[in-house]
Amino acid sequence: MNLKGSRVLVTGADGFIGSHLVEALVREGANVRALVQYNSFNSWGWLDSLDPATLRAVEVFPGDVRDPDQMRQALAGVQAVFHLAALISIPFSYQAPASFVDTNVKGTLNVLQAAREAKAERVLVTSTSEVYGTAIRVPMDESHPLQAQSPYSASKIAADRLAESFYRCYDLPVTIVRPFNTYGPRQSSRAIIPTLITQLLAGSKRIQLGNTATSRDFNYVADTVRGFLDIAGCDQAIGEEINIASQTEITIGELAKLLVERINPEASIHFDDRRLRPKRSEVERLLGSNEKLKRLTGWSPMVDLAKGLDLTIEWFRSGENIKGYKPHVYNI
Repeated sequence: MNLKGSRVLVTGADGFIGSHLVEALVREGANVRALVQYNSFNSWGWLDSLDPATLRAVEVFPGDVRDPDQMRQALAGVQAVFHLAALISIPFSYQAPASFVDTNVKGTLNVLQAAREAKAERVLVTSTSEVYGTAIRVPMDESHPLQAQSPYSASKIAADRLAESFYRCYDLPVTIVRPFNTYGPRQSSRAIIPTLITQLLAGSKRIQLGNTATSRDFNYVADTVRGFLDIAGCDQAIGEEINIASQTEITIGELAKLLVERINPEASIHFDDRRLRPKRSEVERLLGSNEKLKRLTGWSPMVDLAKGLDLTIEWFRSGENIKGYKPHVYNI
């Protein structure tokens, strides 16, 4: 599918990856409708930080994926859907699992139903590497078993299987896009890299962390967004589940050392048991395979971890960017 000139909807456009995707789609020449979660403050999330010229090119649609009627309105006349809206915090999913079912499962169902009625030409449903759970084999390709190790991952597995069913039952042109751990500017401090950076930039010499032995596969946000665009442009990706992974891994302890060296070498890392997951819920290792994405689209990561961390630190150093963060609060 050629995105230039196409009417495109991005759900979750007010969030971290969604706001970067909106920018990229505007650059591609798409006509972008951005679904942001309605709130009485009239906040458009990270879209409020975009360049005014970019934002003027975007139709902002305040709403909620949990409302099926609104999703019909949001998808009216739309040719392609990038469905990113979700509740994403694993610790919060322990406390409020029903909220994750409402947003991630029922919300995805509403988007799929509306896309079917609108006869959308492409539907990209955003999954997560968390659906795989702890690695049974590496690198983890798309045939790796799914393991629901948190209510969050369970809700995303359910959403993935709903998306698959709409492809198989109704010929809806769905692709399940499965990013591994994305990081970069605008990410919330519920994620590990902003948690570390904001503590260090605040001058803390005692960096609070949970399990430092787990490993993750990190993608810089520009690479993740490019993966979405490449998948949308690939007809062979319809009906497929596709990882976006760097196919490299690093432990959280090693990651913390890299950031300490870059920001405040005098800081030390300290254990905080509040940040531990329940024992059987902890995902010990994530290392994704990107071979399928490479084969279908030619995609490969362009920003390595060292460069990506430098770019992310540079963004957080701006007082304007960091002012909404609370480095001394454990953000779940």
